[in-house]
Amino acid sequence: MKEKKKLPLHWKIMIGMLLGLIGGYIFLKIPHGKQIMYDWIAPWGKIFVNLLKMIAIPLILASLVKGVSDLKDIAKFKTIGLRTILLYITTTVFAISIGLIIVNITQPGKGISQQTVQKLEQTYAGNKKIAKKIESAQEQKAKPKLQFLVDMVPDNVFKAMSDNGKMLQVIFFAIFLGITLILIPEHKAEPLKQVFDSLNEAVLKMVDLIMLFAPYAVFALIANVIVGTAGDFEILGSLMKYAGTVVLGLIIMLGVYMLLFWLFTRKNPFWFFKQLAPAQLLAFSSSSSAATLPVTMERVEEHVGVDKEVSSFVLPVGATVNMDGTSLYQAVAAVFILQVLWPEGLSFTNQLTIVLTALLASIGAAAVPGAGMIMLVIVLEALGFPPEKLPIALALIFAIDRPLDMLRTVINVTGDATVATIVAKSVGKLHSPKPKEWDDYLKKE
Repeated sequence: MKEKKKLPLHWKIMIGMLLGLIGGYIFLKIPHGKQIMYDWIAPWGKIFVNLLKMIAIPLILASLVKGVSDLKDIAKFKTIGLRTILLYITTTVFAISIGLIIVNITQPGKGISQQTVQKLEQTYAGNKKIAKKIESAQEQKAKPKLQFLVDMVPDNVFKAMSDNGKMLQVIFFAIFLGITLILIPEHKAEPLKQVFDSLNEAVLKMVDLIMLFAPYAVFALIANVIVGTAGDFEILGSLMKYAGTVVLGLIIMLGVYMLLFWLFTRKNPFWFFKQLAPAQLLAFSSSSSAATLPVTMERVEEHVGVDKEVSSFVLPVGATVNMDGTSLYQAVAAVFILQVLWPEGLSFTNQLTIVLTALLASIGAAAVPGAGMIMLVIVLEALGFPPEKLPIALALIFAIDRPLDMLRTVINVTGDATVATIVAKSVGKLHSPKPKEWDDYLKKE
């Protein structure tokens, strides 16, 4: 009997997204729809994201320790590390430059009237989220210049492993442990390596099981976004030129990834995007690189063919420090705000400052929803933007930030996967894909 062909996961997720879009609008129209969404639908999306976040740290620890220790030679790790950092810096500079070029051509700020600015200011006056982001940016700016290095080294590794926001500390410990396993006798290192190898396999299987729930969770996440942004629909129309500028930049950045992928691997970039699609769709739904990381690792390793020695280092580091989509957004948003509120600040020197500040800010940004606005405050303050206008500046883009956050997270994840594949190819660690199913090891009749 011929086995029934299964619908690919990315199509199931896309169907879930479409139904979530329709469902969100339905919940807006029915009596008590918002409350029903809050009580009965939205929690399922949160549970799904929490499940992925739950396994992120164990997966990073297990895969990175195994990946580094399997290299046998520290020089190989040095090569992978240097190429990774160089590529991440290069793609980020590309992204910022693309954003600046497009926003200077389209000039979306020229179409915003003072009446619209006043309306936005009144709508978001005293908004707690805006105030909190400004406060977070001030705290970030007040830290010493080398604080990001201090923050990489944990004083208590178990405490670091209990907080997804301290992913860099876990990465540091895992690399350190992996290197020490190379330096001790192999017969003593092997038992511990087997523990991490077994843990890695178990956590990857957890990813497979969690992703069975993905289409339903994506429905809940998208429907909740639609209901949550309902009050902003009227304002969104006045910001469409700005949003279009950001989206155009993100599309061009996808083209850059496709070109880089083809140049270095000589493989079809559309095939690459197809393999990565579930991670991209999940990034769009959750707006979180950190939550998407376990899925990104699973897709890149099993479906693209990147060896664990590469993916286990490149992807966790990328989820923490490589924010191409967010950096491009910084450039567009900063210049847009200057065009509307501070035209005298649109100098060539300030635009060069945007490139440098956005690059540095992306390294310290958390891989969580909304981090882009915190980075934006840092960029604006570096330009000497009038501090009394900061709340107005954030109010100007706040209404449309969530949809754009969803899109730029897709670019962040795609950039990480592209760099991982290129690095793997450059060190001979790219092989034929070997996809696994959740029930591979079950006894079948």
